[in-house]
Amino acid sequence: MAVYKQNYFQRRTKDKGPRSNNRIISPEVQVIASNGDNLGILNTNEAIAMAKEEGLDLIEIAPNAKPPVCKIIDMGKYKYDAQKKANKAKKKQKKIELKEIKLRPVTETHDYQFKIKNAQKFISKGDKVKFTIRFKGRELQHSHLGHELMTKIKEDMKEIGKVELDPKFDGKQMIMVIQPL
Repeated sequence: MAVYKQNYFQRRTKDKGPRSNNRIISPEVQVIASNGDNLGILNTNEAIAMAKEEGLDLIEIAPNAKPPVCKIIDMGKYKYDAQKKANKAKKKQKKIELKEIKLRPVTETHDYQFKIKNAQKFISKGDKVKFTIRFKGRELQHSHLGHELMTKIKEDMKEIGKVELDPKFDGKQMIMVIQPL
């Protein structure tokens, strides 16, 4: 008879999913039958026997409750339903992106209008827009031009967006973030 010893370096894997059947550690559990009826608080071994009678599993639904809530259901069906629910939640999720628009303090009016139109498009799609005004050389001495440009941007964007991050200097550039209303 061979005795297998666990290798010292062998990785122990954590069980995925809820505890079921003999892995339930609580002596008493609140049991919900396969048809949805509440059977009350039962001994864990009795509940497992009832589940086996029906050819199903006893699965711990709410492990933190006192006593834990368990349901008599097929384990495969439970995992399948949980996966479907997670996929549905993931599909409904909206990922907000941060789009960046770069300007200079001496940007001409046509270029400015073009960039503002793009920013409005981004915000209407639900994305945030980061405006960056980059200063080169002696332009840094005229930072008031950057402030004037940022206030003009705020005025043009106030119908569809609000300022999330007020204009501030970050090295040789000024940054402002606008988010959808």
